[in-house]
Amino acid sequence: MALSPKQIVHELDKYIVGQSEAKKSVAIALRNRYRRSMLSPELREEITPQNIIMTGPTGVGKTEIARRLAKLVKAPFIKVEATKYTEVGYVGKDVEGMVRDLVECAYRLVKEEKSAEVSIKARGNAEKKVVRLLKEAKKQDKGETADEVFEANLLDGLRAGRFDQTLIEMEVTDNPMGMELMAGGGTSISLGSVFGDIFPKKKKKRRLTVKEAMEICIAEESDKLIDNDAVTAEALRRAENEGIIFIDEIDKIAAKGNAGGADVSREGVQRDILPIVEGSTVMTKYGPVKTDFMLFIAAGAFHVSKVEDLIPELQGRFPIYVELKSLTKEDFVQILTLTENSITMQYKVLLAVDNIDLHFTDDAIERIAEIAVEMNATSEDIGARRLHTVMEDLLEDISFNAGGGDYPVIPVEINRAYVDQHLAEVTVSRDLKQYVL
Repeated sequence: MALSPKQIVHELDKYIVGQSEAKKSVAIALRNRYRRSMLSPELREEITPQNIIMTGPTGVGKTEIARRLAKLVKAPFIKVEATKYTEVGYVGKDVEGMVRDLVECAYRLVKEEKSAEVSIKARGNAEKKVVRLLKEAKKQDKGETADEVFEANLLDGLRAGRFDQTLIEMEVTDNPMGMELMAGGGTSISLGSVFGDIFPKKKKKRRLTVKEAMEICIAEESDKLIDNDAVTAEALRRAENEGIIFIDEIDKIAAKGNAGGADVSREGVQRDILPIVEGSTVMTKYGPVKTDFMLFIAAGAFHVSKVEDLIPELQGRFPIYVELKSLTKEDFVQILTLTENSITMQYKVLLAVDNIDLHFTDDAIERIAEIAVEMNATSEDIGARRLHTVMEDLLEDISFNAGGGDYPVIPVEINRAYVDQHLAEVTVSRDLKQYVL
């Protein structure tokens, strides 16, 4: 059963503070994918995804929402940068590459699932192979020991990890590094894969640890047990019906009126993206893929340009418009304390490696949040990324002096006075900026 919109928002709340409108829009869009899958084939063909465009300052959660969705949903998901693509006719990547990347992601996703299904049998076959190799390596020392008892002892030792660092000689498939060429239209062709399918694969002997040999054997045995044609068919189906493409930095190609220089192909990239978002068929190495039912989420800061600067046809293909807000002091406090894997927790565990027991008082957290908000207001607003700047300046002395000796755990408390003392230079520099014309 797919997650409900409320459950999706609840999961996103663990990592992203605020931005409830954006979370709701994304949650509804994801749930609609599940709802559509429950309909009859005739109705499914009529219902297309409602694409989303997110705007707002950098560092407020646009990319983080996408990154967390990638981990949250089981659908094929990729994040691409609009600025990486060029108009057809110019040297560089063409926009169809994003669809090919999505299909590649779907293939890996399905392959991992199928590998998990056959993992028990694959591990059993791999253990037999490695035990035979171990037996050949050990038998010279053991003499004429009874084979069954000897193999049972080796298998027990293998499973217990006693032979992990033992070196054995094994034949492995020789996979030379493939060279890629850029064909017309930006299509990438791997010469290694082309000729690898024509000629039989070569084998070569390598000396490996038992742990490395087990990993290679499990991968080889899994490949033997998996039907690659079924994997390809399922990957294409998922990419077409469940695929999500997150196009970041779309504001950087929204340059209106520029007719030359570096901006010459920006509007051309928009025109190339349009048929992909509208629905077209893209050729991939796994077969043709339709983009009609993929979900597209676009995002950009739109500091200089506006959404209205995109070509009208492209705007029309992103009917849901969500604006993310700048972060407040309360948001920064929550980011520092309430989110999973918060930045304060990250510094605690990092410095704990060097026996520093770091503790932040509530008034210190408040002061850090205040300074971050004020710095964003008086200089460039970079959102939550400002916290990394503040925390690095704050803990620079502790990080530099920690480590390099065997000493007991040292408790260190960060309070408001410590923050004011160590960030005095930053705050003074910030205060002077307001008088600069």
